[in-house]
Amino acid sequence: MKILHVDSNHPLLKEQLEQLGTINHEDYTSSKAEIMKVIGTYDGLIIRSRFPIDREFLDAAKNLKFIGRVGAGLENIDTEYARQRDVLLFNAPEGNRNAVGEHALCMLLMLMNKMGKAHTEVKQGIWLREENRGVELEGKTIGLYGYGNMGKAFARKLRGMDAEVICYDILGGVGDDNARQVGILEFCKNADVVSLHTPQTPETLGLVNKEFIDSFAKPFWFINTARGKSVVTEDLVEGLKSGKVLGAALDVLEYEKASFESLFEEGEAPESYQYLVDSDRVVLTPHIAGWTVESKEKLAQTIVDKIRISFFKKTSKSRRS
Repeated sequence: MKILHVDSNHPLLKEQLEQLGTINHEDYTSSKAEIMKVIGTYDGLIIRSRFPIDREFLDAAKNLKFIGRVGAGLENIDTEYARQRDVLLFNAPEGNRNAVGEHALCMLLMLMNKMGKAHTEVKQGIWLREENRGVELEGKTIGLYGYGNMGKAFARKLRGMDAEVICYDILGGVGDDNARQVGILEFCKNADVVSLHTPQTPETLGLVNKEFIDSFAKPFWFINTARGKSVVTEDLVEGLKSGKVLGAALDVLEYEKASFESLFEEGEAPESYQYLVDSDRVVLTPHIAGWTVESKEKLAQTIVDKIRISFFKKTSKSRRS
């Protein structure tokens, strides 16, 4: 089995795949067009977010048996067409869910306690206490919109905070001891904090818009460690200006490119983005919620394990027999 790696990852990924008897090639610099010329000779592809895997690419990958996406989502892959071509898809939300949960909690505490604003002021020699009085989580209702790997990880981190944690999900029966599942009406009525934990799908694109924001009974703090394109930034900014959104902690932005590593290729930043940058009620990080030393290893290990189970478990059994 020949595998092509087009993004760098933890060394254990390549090492353990080689231990399974696979041939591994790395190409981190060739263009997508150049890779398409050779992809037909490979059985597997390992990628993070370097370029989208579309129908044209999949047609060129005539022998491809699997794609391992070293990350949580599969939005950069035409999943429907891949499955039509019997290409197995492996992603690794299990690998960085703990990191995302910790990051979300950090951002929430930073936001509610005005730590970003206070930090900047103190470094400038400004010592303001009353203006930086924070708000406690105790007694608040934290609403998790989406309750899969990431939502559940965040809920575990919230244990011991003396706050009520509720969750809404399109799937029923996903609530647990860490979060009580509710309908959307109760969710919007009670949430003091709204944290987004949904994948990028056609249904979640532009999900957080004016209608969504206005549907909440109370002003709320908003956290997004999911996908930037799920939020209409202009509507979020209007919510911040009106006071309906008390503050926003954003690890992802609507303006991100497919690589998740750049914002603006040309031209000036939109006015709404500049508002986020200038606001002392907004905390921004560069898509690093799942980007820890530990998660890098866990993501790689998760992909190896899924490939091993799918392609080598039966082989190992047959050899023993």
